[in-house]
Amino acid sequence: MPTQDKIDQVKKIKSWIDGATIAISTDYTGMTVVNMTELRRTLRENDVSYHIIKNTLALLAAKESDNPNIQKIIEGPTGLAFGYADPVAPAKALVEFIRSSRLPIKIMNGIMGERVLNEREINDLASLPSKNELIAKLIGQIQSPITRLARVLDSPITGLARVLQGRVEQL
Repeated sequence: MPTQDKIDQVKKIKSWIDGATIAISTDYTGMTVVNMTELRRTLRENDVSYHIIKNTLALLAAKESDNPNIQKIIEGPTGLAFGYADPVAPAKALVEFIRSSRLPIKIMNGIMGERVLNEREINDLASLPSKNELIAKLIGQIQSPITRLARVLDSPITGLARVLQGRVEQL
């Protein structure tokens, strides 16, 4: 018979799974409490939550959730990083933390929507520009032809003004 505490934990894990746009599993073995605190602080700055979860409770929550594929990324000692907005942010934050700190944390797998990601795909995702950067590039691409058209239409008038100004100065 499950205890009320475990039932509450499964509900909490289920809410994390259902609300996340991406979940990344990591192997945290070999990390100290200080390292884990530093990791959580760094991820929290990027709007990513990181939780060490008992596998049995995580599997129960995954079965109840809208995304049962999360069962595929839970194996061994698992820490899960959940991203709730931009799916690139958690991958970037984890990869950057691992690169800069050189701690013994390893990215195992991830899940984004219904798709299960391996470590290579998560690293590829981390190398993508953020959503805001992509929007800025798109706006620049859209704006570029309009700007060039305005310059082309403006150049005859500007040329005429320069010729007239030169003639005025000549007289």
